[in-house]
Amino acid sequence: MQNPSGLLGKSATELRALIGNKQISPVELLDACIERIETLNPKINAFAATCFKRARDEALLAEHAVLQGKPLGLLHGLPIGIKDLEETAGVLTTYGSQLFRDNIPAQDNLFVARLRAAGAIVVGKTNVPELGAGANT
Repeated sequence: MQNPSGLLGKSATELRALIGNKQISPVELLDACIERIETLNPKINAFAATCFKRARDEALLAEHAVLQGKPLGLLHGLPIGIKDLEETAGVLTTYGSQLFRDNIPAQDNLFVARLRAAGAIVVGKTNVPELGAGANT
């Protein structure tokens, strides 16, 4: 897959610096990630669920904060996938099991809440073995 902007080959530290310096926008970075996920996920099934609309709304807010010169968190504007073992508000969380195929938590667990408080933008839930029991994901 082409990555014309070269963004997806950069480290999180580099991307965060580019966002903070207004060289890239959180929306631009999110769009590159969504394009990559939409291209590859049908083949590799890395994401069990996505929340692109919510992520885009959050990226727009993150971009606005940058342009307004507001204080930015350590992960401000960085898209992130969350393992499907972590409860994420409003996003299907199955723990890799059909037993929880309709589970949509009302709130984030502490781990996810802290990531989001630092400015990370959740794009979806990544696949796991059933209930996390297994060595391969």
